[in-house]
Amino acid sequence: MKVTITDQEEITVVEVSGDIDSKTAPEFERNAKLAMDKSKHIVIDLTDVGFMSSAGLRVLLMVYRNIRSQEGKVVLVGVSEEIQDVMSTTGFINFFTIVEKPEDGVAFLKQD
Repeated sequence: MKVTITDQEEITVVEVSGDIDSKTAPEFERNAKLAMDKSKHIVIDLTDVGFMSSAGLRVLLMVYRNIRSQEGKVVLVGVSEEIQDVMSTTGFINFFTIVEKPEDGVAFLKQD
């Protein structure tokens, strides 16, 4: 798994490539915490994530709770149908705005 963090004004974009499972979730969490330290508005690009285990879902929930406590927002990008199905089953999908492209996520957060 590879994680890249970039800033676009007051918005932090976290781009993830590869599977997020019990082995890679701690690295994903470390990078998510770095992003949360930078901004209360975060775009997480999951376009290149083919699989996400419950450990990855736990990290997303942690990000959501932290950002919401700061009155910020989290947008997910490019979430695969399989991951969306799991998020729907768990109810997590209701916590996030999901868009197709990173620039759509940034635009969504800028309109606030």
